[in-house]
Amino acid sequence: MVLIALEFLGLVAFAASGALAAVRARLDVFGVIVLGLTTALGGGIIRDVLLGIHPPTSLRNWPYLAVCAATALIVFAFHPQVARLRRAVLLADALGLGVFATAGTTVALSAGATVYAACLIGMTSGIGGGAVRDLLLREIPLVLRKEIYAVAALTGAVCVGVGHVLRLPSGPVTVVAAAMVVAIRVVSLWRQWNAPVARPPAEGPS
Repeated sequence: MVLIALEFLGLVAFAASGALAAVRARLDVFGVIVLGLTTALGGGIIRDVLLGIHPPTSLRNWPYLAVCAATALIVFAFHPQVARLRRAVLLADALGLGVFATAGTTVALSAGATVYAACLIGMTSGIGGGAVRDLLLREIPLVLRKEIYAVAALTGAVCVGVGHVLRLPSGPVTVVAAAMVVAIRVVSLWRQWNAPVARPPAEGPS
């Protein structure tokens, strides 16, 4: 029950971030809902497609769609107030990233994927929705240009994979791995860490 509650909290956070991005891009209410749904459910849908789970889990369970759509509508109606809760949204987003990345890895392992594939699928489950959101807004995905985001998700996924190899209890391992993702994400935001970026080439004499 705790993991389910955390999963829905992550869905709300991801849907809110997608809806806020849509509001900033001046999309209409339908566009806000679509972007909220895409951000919240995109990673899980990609995971299920890669694992051959058809139809994807989020499309078979209406509460997923209902919670994300309701969140997007609330953001559309009260976006100035939601925007002021930036720290709370970022914290919930970090929690959602941890839950989705580790749960995605666990689902992939349960479906028979190798540890290597499961870790990559878990990372994709955590970051996929945000990447699709940015592409729909015609932006370079945030995970490819700044912030410690994909690295945090991959760390949690690898932790689950190592626990699987060592035959440790999956429940405690998943919780510890999710907490690790949240810690890395929160500390990186607090310290303003970013992944290294290549220096632009020096301009030669004209």
